Amino acid sequence: MENVVIIGSGPAGLTAAIYTARAQLNPLVIDGLQPGGQLTTTTEVENFPGFENGIDGPVLMETMKKQAARFGTRFISTQVNAADLTARPIRIRTGEDTLETRSVIIATGASPRLLGLESEKLLMGRGVSACATCDGFFFRGKHVLVVGGGDTALEEALYLSGLAARVTVVHRRDELRAEKIMQERAFARDNIEFMWDSVIEDILDVSRKTVTGALIKNVKSGQITRYDCDGIFMALGHIPNTALFAGQITCDAQGFIKTARGTATSVPGVFAAGDVADPVYKQAVTAAGTGCMAALDVEHYLQGA
Repeated sequence: MENVVIIGSGPAGLTAAIYTARAQLNPLVIDGLQPGGQLTTTTEVENFPGFENGIDGPVLMETMKKQAARFGTRFISTQVNAADLTARPIRIRTGEDTLETRSVIIATGASPRLLGLESEKLLMGRGVSACATCDGFFFRGKHVLVVGGGDTALEEALYLSGLAARVTVVHRRDELRAEKIMQERAFARDNIEFMWDSVIEDILDVSRKTVTGALIKNVKSGQITRYDCDGIFMALGHIPNTALFAGQITCDAQGFIKTARGTATSVPGVFAAGDVADPVYKQAVTAAGTGCMAALDVEHYLQGA
């Protein structure tokens, strides 16, 4: 019988592990499909407190994992296949094994919606990004593309317009889906322009291991044009990794887990931390903060259980 099982090993999961381990709860962390979370796909992280000169994402996550392990956190390098959150004790199945636990912290994160291009995958963190507030600093005075036409795309474009010399929003339709007030703000910025009826066919240049431009197709004419740029931001929104818990836990319309009283979910003994319950901020430091909160909430829950 486990006291607490933490599903996910990004900033939220590992922070929760540090706190629950120090509270002598002997936590078990299930690494998941992407040990370390989204930060393992980026290079330099400059906005996580405590690192004056920045730190590589994978190094940061490995450091956090070692810190959690130092206090006795145990890790399983596997993924969860099924979970019965309403059972008492809670049951979690990994492969052929079934774990029983008094509490669970869900820290499975959210995945950015991407185009699905091979070049996009290979150049992620090397000029391709899904987070302007994370990586915009690296593009000061440069030309970047923002892919999308909703609120997320315009939020990213507006933020980047304060850093980059030029921002081009690439949208597959001839009008935006974003709120009118967001559109008005974007149209008013001198260094934001729009490329309508267009989709990215490929990202250049994998051979140089950095973004130098993109091949962009006009969906009406079919014409493909090379477009030079220094970076490309995917702003198509995020998909919370909650499919595993569908029908068992209350989520919002987008699928993000709803929490109340800190990190408590609609199911007693189940807590959520990080991007999986955050449709707004999606930052490593806020994820870590809610990981701390979830650990403290679990400790309080177990004391009263």
